[in-house]
Amino acid sequence: MTQEWLNHPAMKDIDPVKLELIKTAAQQTAGKSGNSLAAVMMALITSAGKRGIQFTPEETSLILEILKEGRSDEEKNQIDTMVNLVMTQMRRKK
Repeated sequence: MTQEWLNHPAMKDIDPVKLELIKTAAQQTAGKSGNSLAAVMMALITSAGKRGIQFTPEETSLILEILKEGRSDEEKNQIDTMVNLVMTQMRRKK
């Protein structure tokens, strides 16, 4: 995964603490498949939540796009499926 996403216009407005979390997640996804990518995404959100950091829906969408960068359609679908399953579970817990 390249780091071209750092130049995305939406990245300039992201809180520096959130940006560091996103960079860490991006590093952790290198060479991983769709299901593993979704797990990293959810770990990012959970870790941030424990620190009192919440990602907006726009930031979450941006992170997903970063994680999907350069992936096959099959992997992108796996990511979407896993994220939807985890988000459903998180809503039920609330």
